[in-house]
Amino acid sequence: MSASKTKSDILRSLTVQSSATLLNLSPTSFRIRKNGIEFSTGSEIAPWTEMTVELQLPGTKTFSCTGVVVACNGSRHVGFSVSLLFTGLTDSAQQRLNDFSSIAAISVRV
Repeated sequence: MSASKTKSDILRSLTVQSSATLLNLSPTSFRIRKNGIEFSTGSEIAPWTEMTVELQLPGTKTFSCTGVVVACNGSRHVGFSVSLLFTGLTDSAQQRLNDFSSIAAISVRV
C-alpha cells in the first residue's frame, strides 16, 4: 500500500530576509527552482533587493543562499508573487538545488 506525501510533508518552512524584511514562508507558499525560488507575500519587495534564504532540503543540512529579486507582481489586495534569483551559489549548493528541483514538483510515493 502506498501513501502520498504532500509538499508540506517533505519541506519545512523557509526563512527569507533582507535588511528591511524578514519572512517565514510555509511550504505551500514557495517553489524551489534550480536557480532560485518563487514565493508569495503580502507586501511588495522592490526589484534588485538582495535577500538571504535559509534552506533545508530533505536529507541535507541547512544552508544559506543569497539572491536578488528579479520580479515582484501583484497588488496589496491579492498579494505579491516574488521571483528571487540565486547568485554566487557554491557547487554543492547548486547540486542540492538541481537534485531537489527535479523532484519537487511531483508527488512522492512511499
